[in-house]
Amino acid sequence: MATPNKRSLKKKSVNTKKAKSDTTYWRFIVIVFALILLSPFYYGYVLNFFSSTWQWLRDDTGKHPQYRAYKSFNIHIPTQYKLHGIDVSYAQGRIDWTKVKAMKEDSVHVSFAFIKATEGILKVDPYFKRNWREAPKNGIICGAYHFMRANKNGLWQARFFLQNVSMEKGDLPAVADEETLDGTSPENMRKQLQAFLTLVENKTHTKPIIYTTLSFYADYLAGFFNDYPLWIAHYNQPELVEGRHLNWLFWQHSDKARVGGIYHTVDFNVFKGDSTAFQQMLVR
Repeated sequence: MATPNKRSLKKKSVNTKKAKSDTTYWRFIVIVFALILLSPFYYGYVLNFFSSTWQWLRDDTGKHPQYRAYKSFNIHIPTQYKLHGIDVSYAQGRIDWTKVKAMKEDSVHVSFAFIKATEGILKVDPYFKRNWREAPKNGIICGAYHFMRANKNGLWQARFFLQNVSMEKGDLPAVADEETLDGTSPENMRKQLQAFLTLVENKTHTKPIIYTTLSFYADYLAGFFNDYPLWIAHYNQPELVEGRHLNWLFWQHSDKARVGGIYHTVDFNVFKGDSTAFQQMLVR
């Protein structure tokens, strides 16, 4: 039997090592690929990509003549309205209001801002004072809002709000944000809301605005507070069709806008009316 020479044994050993190395390399690639595929981050990214793509394709397929995409704001905006604005709270962090004012695409820019001031009877938004000071410096007309707690005394909430907000001529009216029952009855919620509205109106000599969602209004507020202007939240629609019969002045049509100077998504709103109507509703 012929004995292999040393050269052939060495060559065979090298080839074996190379094969093992190649196998290890491909095993590593397969493991990494499998980990990526099994990762929830991967699926979140992919699903988000396809979901966003489908949304944009669907919007483009059924185009509404007055509802178009604004890439800089990263949302669709109803273009039949001329005055646009945002509403902010601590959730948006520290805002560069100079950049907010400077941002513009076509004729769309931020003209007004509602700023969260207080909540219930104890909470003051940590960014309120700064936002209330800096936004007007940059030519943005502002209004303050109070997040109502339906299970708390409405009169106390109004006093707390007025202690923390100094409203002046040219400001937007005060806003009562009512969107939860907080475990109380609809009747009690309406009682506390009325107490809040009455005191604020008496002190500011301007009728406050009620902010709520379209569904909350239909369930608990319809038929009440008809003398008060509304600010309605209803998202991703070219028109506020379901609320066309309501006495609404502001419409929060998106909660995912991107605005320069704000490093989180922000709510985007329109005012129903022209600049003259807007000026007439301001605090005098």
